[in-house]
Amino acid sequence: MKIKSIDPYTEEVNWTYDALSFGDCEDQIEKSRAAFLKWGSLSVKERTAYISRVAEILRQNRRIYAGIITKEMGKPVRQSLAEIEKCAWLCDYYAENAAGFLEDELVETEAEKSYVTFEPLGVILGIMPWNFPFWQTFRFAVPTLIAGNVCLLKHASNVPGSALEIEKVFTGAGLPQDVFKSLLIDSRTAMEIIDEDLVDGISLTGSVRAGSEIGELAGSTIKPFVLELGGSDPFIVLEDADIDRAAEVGVRARFINTGQSCIAAKRFIVVEDVVVDFIEAFELHMQELKVGDPMDEETDIGPVAKKEFIDSLERVLKDAKKKGAEPRVYGEEHKKGFFFRPTIVPAASTDMKVLNMEVFGPIAPVVMVKDEDEAVKIANSTDFGLGAEIWSADLKRAEHLAKRIKSGFVTINGRVKSDPRLPFGGVKKSGIGRELSHYGLKEFVNIKTVVINK
Repeated sequence: MKIKSIDPYTEEVNWTYDALSFGDCEDQIEKSRAAFLKWGSLSVKERTAYISRVAEILRQNRRIYAGIITKEMGKPVRQSLAEIEKCAWLCDYYAENAAGFLEDELVETEAEKSYVTFEPLGVILGIMPWNFPFWQTFRFAVPTLIAGNVCLLKHASNVPGSALEIEKVFTGAGLPQDVFKSLLIDSRTAMEIIDEDLVDGISLTGSVRAGSEIGELAGSTIKPFVLELGGSDPFIVLEDADIDRAAEVGVRARFINTGQSCIAAKRFIVVEDVVVDFIEAFELHMQELKVGDPMDEETDIGPVAKKEFIDSLERVLKDAKKKGAEPRVYGEEHKKGFFFRPTIVPAASTDMKVLNMEVFGPIAPVVMVKDEDEAVKIANSTDFGLGAEIWSADLKRAEHLAKRIKSGFVTINGRVKSDPRLPFGGVKKSGIGRELSHYGLKEFVNIKTVVINK
């Protein structure tokens, strides 16, 4: 089997690789398990020293890595550069804080001494997506490695170049052989690895369907897992909000990465008193977006990552039109490349697919509500619960409203952005478990209690 990397802008093949067989994977897992015995025995400070070097390599080669991201999945290169910088920040954060997070926790009991210690589990398989090919992988791998585990990466099939380059980053930083390894395999082989009980934990960022299958397999072999399965984030605008600022940030929140982000604002829920003003301001800021060559640092919107995504987005708009919507399309048409022009859907209704499914692309639906109670009702009327944004001048009101939103992350007067210092994850079908901060660092450890008596 061949794995191809295709440039979404030129539609040309970047690279072609041979996929590994299941037997190849078994051999690698044995090597990784042997590497774990040494890596897991190092002190946290010794492991963080390697991760500090990883940050240096990322910054030194940021333009090379950003170029690979853009060539493989079409992200505007300015955003690819920011992705690499964020990976380096993540490394810095854990290098500075992990030793403290993983210190033994003393607990007062009747015993002579009682404490909780955190020990690595072993070989952890990460199944990662294409939309943030470096960030998603580093978000999984860095805390997992620092905790003392070793990592296997099954990356998305359209970003094999990124997968191999990420492995080179870790080996270039001096990490011992087989502590981090990229496996160029298909999804079926990854499932077989889990089903055959060859790894000690699984982290998946992907679809609900994939998460359900991974969860079932991990449950059958009694393995810990973390699932981040996407979202349909509400962007709530109340009548006292700064409308122009909300619209400006809303455009960025929806169209970052050409709308292909789990935490992109996907449903704009606006109270009726300001909905006309919001749509007008939103469209003005939409018109400022530059659509075109993703390697141009002035470009805001590039192509979507795969050709088949265009048909899916067109079906969503067709459904909206059939149910009475009048979408408005912006930007120039492109004869070549997997382009889908930025689109707003004013007066969207809750029976439309554009509001009741996760739309991965540059489409922004706006639904009008009477008040904040209806806004909350619609915001929560989804199977997802990843992020949410609330816009209001009354911060106490907005904070109270945030408690009513069923999601893992809420921002007030700002855009949802993952941050190494804060836990990241969702509720409902957006996933299980947390990444980042000290919470994410402890997802793949044995939280062991030790009690000592005289």
